[in-house]
Amino acid sequence: MLLSLPSSPFLLPFSRIYEQSSAVCLSPFSPISNSHRINPRALTKKRRGSKGCHVATVENAAEDALLPSEAEEVREVEEKYDWTEEWYPLYLTAEVPEDAPLGLTVFHKQIVLFRDVNGVLRCYEDRCPHRLCLLFLDWFFGASWLSKNSIPFRLAKLSEGQLVDGRLECLYHGWQFEGDGKCVKIPQLPEGAKIPRAACVKSYEARDSQGVVWVWMSDKFPPNISKLPWFEHYARPGFRDTSTIHELPYDHSILLENLMDPAHVPISHDRTDWTARREDAQPLIMTVAERSIRGFAGQWGRSKNPALMNSLRFQAPCVLQNNLEFVDKKGVCQYFSALFLCRPAGQGRSMLIVRFGASSRPPLFGLIPSWYFHQNAGKVFEQDMGFLSSQNELLMREKAPTKELYLNLKFSDTWVLEYRKWMDRVGSGMPYYIGHETVSMPPEAAVIEQAPAGVAARAASSVPTKGGIGELFAPNPSNRYYRHVVHCKGCRSVAKRLGVLKNAMRLLSLVAAAAAVLAAASHWKVVLLALAAVLLGAAQVCSSVVYLIKNNFIRTHRRL
Repeated sequence: MLLSLPSSPFLLPFSRIYEQSSAVCLSPFSPISNSHRINPRALTKKRRGSKGCHVATVENAAEDALLPSEAEEVREVEEKYDWTEEWYPLYLTAEVPEDAPLGLTVFHKQIVLFRDVNGVLRCYEDRCPHRLCLLFLDWFFGASWLSKNSIPFRLAKLSEGQLVDGRLECLYHGWQFEGDGKCVKIPQLPEGAKIPRAACVKSYEARDSQGVVWVWMSDKFPPNISKLPWFEHYARPGFRDTSTIHELPYDHSILLENLMDPAHVPISHDRTDWTARREDAQPLIMTVAERSIRGFAGQWGRSKNPALMNSLRFQAPCVLQNNLEFVDKKGVCQYFSALFLCRPAGQGRSMLIVRFGASSRPPLFGLIPSWYFHQNAGKVFEQDMGFLSSQNELLMREKAPTKELYLNLKFSDTWVLEYRKWMDRVGSGMPYYIGHETVSMPPEAAVIEQAPAGVAARAASSVPTKGGIGELFAPNPSNRYYRHVVHCKGCRSVAKRLGVLKNAMRLLSLVAAAAAVLAAASHWKVVLLALAAVLLGAAQVCSSVVYLIKNNFIRTHRRL
């Protein structure tokens, strides 16, 4: 993924503007410093023992190029970290379905999000309190057999239900819930009978803040509003952003590592958005200014342009922000921000909300359709997906801290090391984690549901809550359609409209061709045949755009 703003797929029109600027705008919100310099001797020092070969190896690398593997001494803090006492980004507010519940996951907790009759966001535990779905196994084998073989007792998912007059209804037996999880209807109860108090469902606090839905996961302590992230740039007048949401097939810690790694951008994303270029790969300047149990912050920049420094801040549990501020040629301070909101969505899965914003945009920026930026972001993820998925598999298999697996360089991997050290400090308060020196693996493997109840309904396959499209039913996080399109109303709408338009163009092309055959005059034959060719070409353009929106990018040398 792209962390460096000049290489952002959303801000490509701005890249040349601030690449040519050298004046840095200082502000109290994200201080930028240009006083950091890299040691030129470390970059030009000749390698010994290699004649005519300038490729660095572990044996001949300068010692000061490696980051220390030992963790730095950090003052003990009284606060004990608890992953539930945090706000987690659930979804873009604008993308929450109006007419259906949305099943989501935070670590191993399954929750359901929906809007009630008044449009208020509600969040419940994603299970109906009515009946175990494994009662047959309990009767046939016995509860002791189920416990011995670690068979989970599962309840019906409320996310497979429907909204009825703003109430969430479980489609198994029709129980309905509203407000803070109170059960208000059980069709099977006799008239006048009271609904059992235990029929309620656990609820979570959900908040809409700056266009993002957040959830407070603790059921022991009330929501701590002071921990709800607030982003200064996105509250500035005239500050505009482009936002997307993506589901990814690897752990959120690996996703965050990737986002903290600007060194890979010129190589992995070479020419992806016309600004990332392989020849721009270079040592980076990275300095850490703050460390705490709440995260860390610092600056980074390119060694060839040390006057232009980005400020980076990681905020627990899973928020990463990269800001750049500078004074343009007119003397106006410009602000650019890349915001990454990462949610742990279970073992080997994560969900990411990406927001790229700027205080000003070129006039031509508005002419580029949103779906183009979205597909380009999908392309970026697909370029990294093979590396990150295999890294996820390796870390889970090795069950070892990254100190034993990573070779961190100070000119590229400072943030990665800093993040894994932070995991060492707070990992005991998480369901599972892999740190720099310590590790705690999940107590049991995740249960993969390949065929949710709603996937058989072809007619209800246009939103993320109701399965797939056409012949693709089971959600597949490695496929762009399920990673992004099902979560994006704009891309779904464009793909649907272009699909209809494509079919109409093909039909009209056939009509024009048939009319050309029947036409008596030769000039009408030419005109109709030309029209048929134009219509067929337009249909092909529509088909190509739909393909671009819905299908994965594959590197040329990987295509079979």
